[in-house]
Amino acid sequence: MSKPYVIGMDMGGTNTVFGIVDARGHVIASDSIKTMKHAKFEDYVADLYDSVMHLLRANDAEDKIQGIGIGAPNANYYTGEIVNAANLPWGDLVPLAEEISKAFDGIPVGVTNDANAAALGEMTYGVARGMKDFIMITLGTGVGSGIVVNGQVVYGHDGNAGELGHLIVKRTNGRVCGCGRTGCLETYCSATGVARTAREFLEIRTEPSTLRNLQIEDITSKDVYDAAIAGDKLAKDIFDYTGKILGEAMADMVTFSSPQAFVLFGGLTKSGDLLMKPLKEAFEKSLMPVFKGKVKILVSELKESDAAVLGASALGWEAKYNYQNNSKPSDIPSMSEN
Repeated sequence: MSKPYVIGMDMGGTNTVFGIVDARGHVIASDSIKTMKHAKFEDYVADLYDSVMHLLRANDAEDKIQGIGIGAPNANYYTGEIVNAANLPWGDLVPLAEEISKAFDGIPVGVTNDANAAALGEMTYGVARGMKDFIMITLGTGVGSGIVVNGQVVYGHDGNAGELGHLIVKRTNGRVCGCGRTGCLETYCSATGVARTAREFLEIRTEPSTLRNLQIEDITSKDVYDAAIAGDKLAKDIFDYTGKILGEAMADMVTFSSPQAFVLFGGLTKSGDLLMKPLKEAFEKSLMPVFKGKVKILVSELKESDAAVLGASALGWEAKYNYQNNSKPSDIPSMSEN
């Protein structure tokens, strides 16, 4: 009997990365295409199909694919659609699962947003393996989250649950967020949030800093990290500020699901103790007494280049299972039918 595989896909605004993954979570081979070069969604699907098939043929896996899992911006697990993704050029409603499945001759396809895919990956292959209750926090350009309760990702009644990056952490004079609200966690604790904090600190504080040698509008979180590692006090204070806000927010998250752990993933986690020390201190200080000492804070150990593909691949196995058992994520109608 031939060894079964699934395809895991991570669709970003710039690139779509995909890989062949076996049941043990080994990425057999991977490749990518440019997402944004396709003005029409059908052209994107055609390019993706050709590139995936080339990878399958090169690895003698053409007839061994059991399912496809896709992590994508604003992807709805229930409907299989991408809804109002700001960084994709194909309109407000994209029938992602339907069109990908059609292109691949009916192979079952599961989709979700990228943070939920990351949570599935951690639960299947990573540090959350064996856990039934945890919260995944992705710290990248934005702040994403995936909530797992009793071994299942929480999607809510409409597929949009778990947007913890848009908890409001500053009710007064908060930063404007891309979601349309102000004061969201994402505006403070993402990579772009760290850069915004740097610009604010440089404007309102007077002490010397190597960050003042840079063009203020071009400062990145990496610049802040480099300065902090070199001993720059202002840069260290930026990480203290970021960690404190994130730790306090995570303590609030505990109150509604009592997770066994948080799993952190993304570029900001590479800052190590610069972020983690103030985060953990603020977290423990802000917890309700009944939760103190019970919740772990872990950093993902998945290889970053494979993590997104692995997370999506876990959804591919789920799609295979649902297909075999003639079940669907939900009976709610597609938004395109409303």
